[in-house]
Amino acid sequence: MVKTTIQGLLTALKGLTLTIKHLFNARTSRKTKDIRNPNYFSEQDGVTTVQFPKEKMPIPEVARYQLEVEIDDCIVCDLCAKACPVDCIAIESIKATEAIGKTSDGSVKRLYAAQFDIDMAKCMYCGLCTVVCPTECITMTDQYDKSTTKLTDLIYGFSEMSEEEISKRKLEWTKFQAEKEAAKSK
Repeated sequence: MVKTTIQGLLTALKGLTLTIKHLFNARTSRKTKDIRNPNYFSEQDGVTTVQFPKEKMPIPEVARYQLEVEIDDCIVCDLCAKACPVDCIAIESIKATEAIGKTSDGSVKRLYAAQFDIDMAKCMYCGLCTVVCPTECITMTDQYDKSTTKLTDLIYGFSEMSEEEISKRKLEWTKFQAEKEAAKSK
């Protein structure tokens, strides 16, 4: 019984010592240091908690965070959706009857993007979609603090087509195909 009491007091004293040591170290904030420094882990002093959102940790240049799509540069090739290991990218394309424009890099656009959704709740931030994109329209930004209480808020839609416009473009393609088949049968 006495041994257990002494052991309990020693444990409490050890915990209090650690707490008081941390309290005195908390008077100084931790300085931002480069991770490539060989002494990075041994030189950490001060409070390690960042007071978010007032303070933010510096973001590395090669960080992988929120995906962004410049839909005007998208040729709707579907490579990003095929490369995605977790199927978080949903794309639906509609064929155009003729070229509909060019992207900023000069690629010809022949498909409309009826749907281009990215479910960031499923995304594992691997960056494969950005690597395979031939027009570099899908990129990773430095945005990382998009918190929400509803998972549906994490599905980002990048297509700018309305339901009426989608119906119109599908009808145009159907008519074009029908006219093409009629011309072949003559």
